[in-house]
Amino acid sequence: MAESIRARGVIARTPGAPGEVEEFIIDPPGDGEALVRILAAGVCHTDLSAKNGVFGTDYFPFLLGHEAAGIVEQVGPGVVNVKEGDYVILAWRAPCGNCRFCQIGQPHLCASSLNAQPRMRTLDGLQLTPILGIGAFCTHTVVHSRQCIPIDASLPPEQMSLIGCGVMTGVGAALYSAAVKPGESVAVIGCGGVGDSVIMGAKLAGATTIIAVDIDPTKLEWAKGFGATHTVNPLDGDAVAQIKVITGGHGVNASFEAVGKAQTIETALWCRDLAGRCVVIGVADQQAKLELPIAKLFDLGGSLRISWYGDCLPTRDFPLLANWYQQGALDLDGVVTRRITLDETEEAFHAMERGETLRSVIVL
Repeated sequence: MAESIRARGVIARTPGAPGEVEEFIIDPPGDGEALVRILAAGVCHTDLSAKNGVFGTDYFPFLLGHEAAGIVEQVGPGVVNVKEGDYVILAWRAPCGNCRFCQIGQPHLCASSLNAQPRMRTLDGLQLTPILGIGAFCTHTVVHSRQCIPIDASLPPEQMSLIGCGVMTGVGAALYSAAVKPGESVAVIGCGGVGDSVIMGAKLAGATTIIAVDIDPTKLEWAKGFGATHTVNPLDGDAVAQIKVITGGHGVNASFEAVGKAQTIETALWCRDLAGRCVVIGVADQQAKLELPIAKLFDLGGSLRISWYGDCLPTRDFPLLANWYQQGALDLDGVVTRRITLDETEEAFHAMERGETLRSVIVL
């Protein structure tokens, strides 16, 4: 009979306080669940937001981390999609197959995504909430087996971990949410890890004008390395006006907001050409508000939409992106800025806030 194990991970007990590395208890995986040994985990801004209480305070303590690759070490009863020893990327959305969206062929909108039952607790008995149903800043975690997407065992875990969230979100936003077409123009507002992944996705889709927008000159230089053909710094003058100049006065066919602020959403809205698509990816805080001139919005036309996880299907798209990396079409090496240990996670959050990194990756 399987027994509980001790693991080690970064736990946030109090909103705004540093996450601390602690030992915790993991009970054996139940029906349809898997115990995964983490090999690498990307430090994503969503983890910082959760740690700071942006998403509410009801679910503390959190086991941080949600962007990871690892090895399946144990499976519960009824698991058929993975087995012990499989090398997997973890997905925070695992379509249930039964909800109203899955039943009409829209599993990327699944309203009842599969997660493991609570299996993890602190040494003093508090139930841990794994971020986005994963919890990956740790040696081991328990997830639903459908969150485990097998990939080629020869691929490096640091790069593969990033497919689990940030890279998939950005690439999917370009390919699926906005459906960028060959020859189109795009603007990407906010050029961190997700924004640069949008740039890579737009390049893969055949966009010929790719405008990177950021107030950090270093990030604009990085963006050019991922495929941006032009850069705009709003500190040098009105961003919308600069984008219009680049596009012959028209604006872009598709814009992407990857910051999560009202001001940058407005830039994304007004930098579009007639009937252009605006895709919002950035996660705003609970107090953020947007005031829009409705007549102007109507006259410009097009669409404003939210992209969740790049409208991806992990079982289809994770292996696809892994293959693109293998072929040299997706520069995940460039997204990995630093390799760190679990004990360096808090400093990685500060480096992110200072704009020094696209992704720090915890290597275990």
